[in-house]
Amino acid sequence: MTIEYTTTDDTTTDDSVTARRGRPHRPLPLGSTTPRGWLLDQLRLQADGITGQLESVWPDVGRDSGWLGGQGENWERGPYYLDGLVPLAHVLRDERLLALARPWIEWILGSQREDGFFGPTGNDDWWPRMVACKVLTQHADATGDDRVAPFLARYFRHQLDHLPERPLTSWGRARGADNALSVWWLHERTGEDWLLDLVDLLAAQTTRWDDYLATDLITGAARTFSHRTHGPNVAMGLKTGAVEALRDHDLEGHAARTEASFAALDRWHGQASGWFSGDEWLGGPSATAGIETCQVVEMMFTAEVHAQVYGRGVDGDRLESLAYNLLPASSDPEMRGHQYHQQANQVEVSVARREWSFSSDDAGIFGLEPHFGCCTANLHQGWPKFVSHLWLRDDDGLRVVAYAPSEVRTDVGGAPVTVTVDTAYPFEETVTLRVQTERTEPFAVRLRIPGWATDATLTVGGEAMSIHGAPSTGGELGDEPGLQVDDGYVTLVRDWSTAGDVVLVLPMRARVVRRERQAAAVRLGPLVMVYSPGERWVEHVGAPGIGEWEVHPRGSWNWGLADVRDAGAWRVTRGAVPVAPWSLGHRRDAAVVLHAPGARATEWRMAGAQAAPPPASPVLDHGPDDDLRLVPYGSARLRITEFPVVGNWRDRDDPEEPVR
Repeated sequence: MTIEYTTTDDTTTDDSVTARRGRPHRPLPLGSTTPRGWLLDQLRLQADGITGQLESVWPDVGRDSGWLGGQGENWERGPYYLDGLVPLAHVLRDERLLALARPWIEWILGSQREDGFFGPTGNDDWWPRMVACKVLTQHADATGDDRVAPFLARYFRHQLDHLPERPLTSWGRARGADNALSVWWLHERTGEDWLLDLVDLLAAQTTRWDDYLATDLITGAARTFSHRTHGPNVAMGLKTGAVEALRDHDLEGHAARTEASFAALDRWHGQASGWFSGDEWLGGPSATAGIETCQVVEMMFTAEVHAQVYGRGVDGDRLESLAYNLLPASSDPEMRGHQYHQQANQVEVSVARREWSFSSDDAGIFGLEPHFGCCTANLHQGWPKFVSHLWLRDDDGLRVVAYAPSEVRTDVGGAPVTVTVDTAYPFEETVTLRVQTERTEPFAVRLRIPGWATDATLTVGGEAMSIHGAPSTGGELGDEPGLQVDDGYVTLVRDWSTAGDVVLVLPMRARVVRRERQAAAVRLGPLVMVYSPGERWVEHVGAPGIGEWEVHPRGSWNWGLADVRDAGAWRVTRGAVPVAPWSLGHRRDAAVVLHAPGARATEWRMAGAQAAPPPASPVLDHGPDDDLRLVPYGSARLRITEFPVVGNWRDRDDPEEPVR
């Protein structure tokens, strides 16, 4: 039996129907969306690299795993690995990966006791079973395995019976929203009211994340452990309000509280990349604070859940920001090893002491298991879940969450529909969508207009469409009649059988973001642009896994930016996307290069094994002006993201020339 989401002409909005449907904007079944172009190349690197080889090089997910009935690791690592392996296998339709996943799925389904509990007998923690349930729902969506729904029903009955006297604690209490998502998955298929009782019970036992983050957040780097300041917990916890909105339907209220949480995180822990630090624990705003790889992939999943619940363009903006910056930066270009922590200003990757909030000296190197193995197990979900969440289903059609080369095969009202997305975005500005269907009845296709795209243009079948209104996170597109931007989206409703190509152009101009001490960061479309000093990779001979590497600079890294008020006019050059899409050539070339004016900040030096904080701007003691070639953050494993500014931040209304 194949389980599929179907559209409906029922426009009823009473609570019972909303509860029965669950997510207002429903995900497409795993495997409906497949990668193309550079994105396919990236997932093949993952399949041939760390994910495809992990079982043979890392005993924690080897044949002795507790999640295969063995005596080995029996907590979160097996489920974490599957949470990436299963979607990767299905979005690539890769038989070898499917064969790797099959024994795990079969063992989990066969492990259930008469009382509904399941998993390794040596571990009764609720938390790893939350991840296992996510794995099973993805497996069922992709294969139609009709054993999964009754399996989950028995387990959820067990939870409903036993959570009152054995409540969520520790990691499970922080991450209870993930458990609730799987309960909603089953409720959307059965409509059984007792599942809503379990949703309420889980909510009562889950950390009140928005209450803490918005009003009581720690204002500097954490120095002692707390589940509320643990970076991946925060990333997972940020979805709690959206999951609760599925139950109480207060979308506006929960979204506002979560936005207050994001604002507080940015205020006290915000990085030049646009995200919050978490070098194990929340680490403050320093440019050398780390961001854990687990935090990156879990924040991506949270953004994907936000998009499903809220249907806002800003959630797609955030998802692209993570996928096109922090995610590729977390691994080497060929996805053989990963970092535990990455830094915005990262000028040396080595085994050395850094001022992390809590981590060992090897947390920054690329390898199999730097510092701790959670990221080794969990990193695999990032790219494949990004693919599977590129599109969502609305009651009246489809909506795009993020732009990437891909193909969607689904149906609308029972009629087959294929959408091909032809683009090299985010390395280029043009996205072409081709809708193929024999359905002649009009339906909606919603296109996200990113918050930075204030002068986007659109044609359908060669006919220009005017776009008006505010994009997803700010800016003005005008207020004249035409296609209105609603919460970051424009809606096209037509007979798609004869509509022709949809061509969306999203012009990218450099934008400068101010940081502390008058420093600056640079963005180009969804990309964070950085300076790379060049990279010299040094392998650790005899290291475990596929390999382990330090990276050292080939040249000077201590540069400042000049003329930042004119950033919108900086020149952009583009080339072919390499086979390893997020890599640099021998001349520090990338698929897109931003040419910025700059000069050496000669007094900016190292502080131990990392860059000192950027000197206060304006930097008056500097070398000669030069053309800085800025490249995507995700392509540079050594980089300067937060720059001092040469000269003044001159107000546009101030007629005086900047100090030089």
